[in-house]
Amino acid sequence: MAATSGAAVGSELVERFLTHLTKERDVSPNTVKAYTRDLGEFCAFLGPYYGVDTWDWGGVDRLTMRSYLAHLSKRGLSKRSMARSLSAVRTFYAFLHRNDIVNTNPARAVGTPKLEKYLPGHLDRSQVETLFQAATTKAQEGRYTDVRNLAMLELFYSAGLRLSELRGINRVDLDLLAGMVKVRGKGRKERIVPVGDHAQRALREYERVRDILTKETGVDADRTAFFLSQRGKRLSTKGVQNAITGWLSQVDEGAGLSTHSLRHTFATHLLDAGADLRAVQELLGHASIATTQIYTHTSVERLRQVYKKAHPRA
Repeated sequence: MAATSGAAVGSELVERFLTHLTKERDVSPNTVKAYTRDLGEFCAFLGPYYGVDTWDWGGVDRLTMRSYLAHLSKRGLSKRSMARSLSAVRTFYAFLHRNDIVNTNPARAVGTPKLEKYLPGHLDRSQVETLFQAATTKAQEGRYTDVRNLAMLELFYSAGLRLSELRGINRVDLDLLAGMVKVRGKGRKERIVPVGDHAQRALREYERVRDILTKETGVDADRTAFFLSQRGKRLSTKGVQNAITGWLSQVDEGAGLSTHSLRHTFATHLLDAGADLRAVQELLGHASIATTQIYTHTSVERLRQVYKKAHPRA
């Protein structure tokens, strides 16, 4: 086994791993950022845990991993965050093992914290109608931001997109004649998603005002990105969030609805209407069917609430 002692060498191996993720596995910047944060915390834990300036990756064992999970729990991290951190350590150790730096993966010797089941926040059908009626009326006034925001709302709900996916859409990704959009999801995996009639109309109107904006902005306008700020640049993550949550707060103030709530709403309404779970998985771009199944719990919970309200002996 190669010499791996010391915090400096430990950090060096983490850097090698992160470079491997970026250049060889081509994972998303957000994923690399998460691994950097989680492995940095793990390295910071090991020194005080062993009480020495030097430690060895090969010396980390099951007891160390259990102590690390206890450390995260004492810090108040949720089980979901703890599971993500443990997954990062497991993946890092798999890299070390493949490169003959360690003999075993101690992170596989401990179980993943059992995650709490939760029901994602979403809008019911009447709230969706209220939302789009209000946004459509506002967009009819013709202001660029209002027309753009309606187009984003429609696309979020029509295609079930993540925020990063919508923000990353380029002009060439949309085919409104065919009613399709090409999306780059997690791990930069691409998928094709249908775009509904309402969304197509809103997007065509947005294209019209977008063309006017880019002409006025001139050479400084972004000719690649689809959704632009008033300055002609690709709309920022914060810009998308502010535009969408502003409308959602008017529908249900204090509910904490977000851009992701529209993705939840998309999936819930499809399953409520009898859509096949595997088809919804593909539309959402989920790697695992288990991730999609959370929406079946949402549908069951909704039916349970209806039952309790309506059945005389519930």
